[in-house]
Amino acid sequence: MGVLNVTPDSFSDGGRFVDVSAALDHAERMIEAGAAIIDVGGESTRPGAAPVAADEEICRVIPIIEGLVSRGARVSVDTSKPEVIRAALSVGVHLINDVRALQSPGALEASAAGSAAICLMHMQGTPVSMQKAPAYQDVVIEVTDFLKARVEACVASGIDRNRLVVDPGFGFGKTLDHNLALLRGLPKIAAAIGLPILAGLSRKSMLSELTGRPVHERLAGSLALAFAALEGGARIIRCHDVAETSDVVKVWAAVRGRGGVT
Repeated sequence: MGVLNVTPDSFSDGGRFVDVSAALDHAERMIEAGAAIIDVGGESTRPGAAPVAADEEICRVIPIIEGLVSRGARVSVDTSKPEVIRAALSVGVHLINDVRALQSPGALEASAAGSAAICLMHMQGTPVSMQKAPAYQDVVIEVTDFLKARVEACVASGIDRNRLVVDPGFGFGKTLDHNLALLRGLPKIAAAIGLPILAGLSRKSMLSELTGRPVHERLAGSLALAFAALEGGARIIRCHDVAETSDVVKVWAAVRGRGGVT
């Protein structure tokens, strides 16, 4: 899954792809490099990020989604807002990727009305507050229980379980120790929930703590985390550096004799 942020303030590539033609060109390059899904985001969810109005977010993402769908690409929209979900579904988006796991008022109903796949992510707090003092008794158990509850809510709302993917939410209301515990605990999460796991670890701040590298020098660390996530059972790897991550996926799958990894 290639990351396409059409925002002015995302932590890694904010402002680079706000122009529609630049965004589409970058998406094409990611597809050529091996991305099976392009994840389009119109609102930054980095720590401390300010919210964006729904109409502004729609203006940012819908032209990109339309352009990619018309070219035959598989497209995800990174959003929590029901208005954006409905707009994205109306132009053929394939996946709703929600950091709030469809908890925003109306988001569950908007998603249930379509047929797109849905990724439910765990986040403690909000982007504004999530990294101020995250705390857990047992992060693996608590994240697992939350995701199981959100899956049950979706199924109760008429969403087919086969449409669902889960994401532990690395870096979203977690310390370095929490992130590492979740990475080690991925096999338990996968076994407990029984759904595909999406892992988003690319260029995350945990790599600053582990390696001391600034955001644009975190390729090696990101690839190591991608490999660890694959070993733990992740089946979708969300990343910025698609060509290099695609190579990791191909080599890992060949060595392990596994398929079904994006």
